[in-house]
Amino acid sequence: MKISLLEPIGIDGALMDELSAPLKAAGNEFVFYPEKTTDPAELYERAKDSDIVMIANNPLPNEVIEKCEKLKMLDVAFTGIDHVGLKACAEKGVMVCNAAGYSNETVSELAVGMAISVLRKINAGDKATREGKTMASAGLMGTELGTKTVGIIGTGRIGIMTARLFKAFGCRLLGYSRSERDEAKQAGIEYVSLEELLKESDIVSLHIPSTAATKGFLSAERIALMKKSAILINCARGAVVDNKALADALNAENIAGAAIDVFDMEPPIPADYPLLGAKNTLLTPHVAFASKESMIRRAKIVFDNIYAYLDGKPVNVCDIK
Repeated sequence: MKISLLEPIGIDGALMDELSAPLKAAGNEFVFYPEKTTDPAELYERAKDSDIVMIANNPLPNEVIEKCEKLKMLDVAFTGIDHVGLKACAEKGVMVCNAAGYSNETVSELAVGMAISVLRKINAGDKATREGKTMASAGLMGTELGTKTVGIIGTGRIGIMTARLFKAFGCRLLGYSRSERDEAKQAGIEYVSLEELLKESDIVSLHIPSTAATKGFLSAERIALMKKSAILINCARGAVVDNKALADALNAENIAGAAIDVFDMEPPIPADYPLLGAKNTLLTPHVAFASKESMIRRAKIVFDNIYAYLDGKPVNVCDIK
């Protein structure tokens, strides 16, 4: 079989060689492309003769997948698969596997770190110090994390991990999800309605996937339910929030702040994007998943996906119907 990795996955050459060596030893062809491309024509050139294609978070559109006649498996080194042409995969019977679980710790730590940064005004404090200002002159009085009620929307593995970290600071935990999980309750999450969570939470942290059903999930109407003193953390997917409505709420001081790692597009963000000019907003360029440790975990998972598939016992198979 020919196996093609169409983009870097954050590991060095030595680990890449180690993980791919058994594939080559078994007589498979393994091809790695060290630079990303978003050009559909180039993506097709890289993928066209492959039985298995590996990608990370770079989009692989339907138009490319439709033309890949030999493609049998798409191995996604990412948790979300909304950047994949799932329609074409379903029509062609292409199995899609992901790397769920690789970034649980990494995303959770950033979500909590962002909350602390906004509450304690760390970015503003850095700027004020460099400008020769004091705490009083720069208005840097913050609030403690441990006194807060945190609403976790989406209680999958990352949501539960995030809840555990907030719990370690002494936070009260509320949760909303399509289904209740015993593991979440054991972590200290009290399940409530979405309306109650939004009304009572001092911090709302999003951990839901991007699907047709969740597009614009946090709408203007739902943002309006939040406390004026509340902050929003989004390390999930950009499309689950109406980001124009969020920017409007921040500028009108209807909520107190936001920390956002994901947007309606992959960075770089256009200069006129609403959140770039919104008040009390901490922005990072989609880094929640990225740590040295998570990249190693991710690489091992996606290569294990291939070995399991070749062994006739596929794992991490995504439901794309």
